[in-house]
Amino acid sequence: MAILNATPDSFYAASRTPDPNTLAAAAVRAAAAGADIIDLGGESTRPGAQPVAPEQERQRLIPAIAAVRRALPGMLISADTRHATTAAQALAAGADIINDVTGLDDPDMAALIARSGCGAVLMHHRGEFATMQRLPPLADPLGCVRQGLAAIAGRAGAAGIDAAQVVLDPGFGFGKNLDENLPLLAGLDELHALGYPLLAGLSRKSFLRQSAAEAPESRLEASLAAATAAVLAGVHLLRVHDPAPARATVAFADRLLLASLK
Repeated sequence: MAILNATPDSFYAASRTPDPNTLAAAAVRAAAAGADIIDLGGESTRPGAQPVAPEQERQRLIPAIAAVRRALPGMLISADTRHATTAAQALAAGADIINDVTGLDDPDMAALIARSGCGAVLMHHRGEFATMQRLPPLADPLGCVRQGLAAIAGRAGAAGIDAAQVVLDPGFGFGKNLDENLPLLAGLDELHALGYPLLAGLSRKSFLRQSAAEAPESRLEASLAAATAAVLAGVHLLRVHDPAPARATVAFADRLLLASLK
């Protein structure tokens, strides 16, 4: 899943492509580099980000979806939004999947997903975007995420969302302080007990840095190492900024995983 943002403030500058036609061209390049899904966002959810009104989010996101759909008629498109009103318009514009980083916090989102039959990536998070990195420490990060994802899956089922529509995302970096992400990655295979496919969004995130001064532009190698660990833990989808090196990494990790099962 390749990340492209119709935003001016997403944490990795190279992912920001506010112009719909330029974004569509970037999506074509991502597809050629090996992306299976294009994930489009109109609101930054980086640590410290301020909320964007749904109306402004839609002004950014819906033209981007339409442009990518015209450029790539057969591509799977994911709309990264936490607002049901935006999600409805995204699906009408050609999106196939709703990627909800709040795991159905909007009370209307579950009903929309159930009614539409679209795919849904439902993520675990803690707190608000502006303050989520200043929350009290977690005694058991993996246990917290496992419990939270089970609750999200339960809400989805109660709303009539078929289990086959759902992928769960542990939400690396979302309400987990830097080192709390490491036990989550190390224990990722335990989340298979929930019975759903898993997505890992690790690409260029802060917990991968070697020093506080290291910028996202310097985190490719650590991102690929983390992606390898995720694949060996059995993750089904990776959300990435760099589809070509990620694709090569996944291909080798898959070979290693298959060798370990023989």
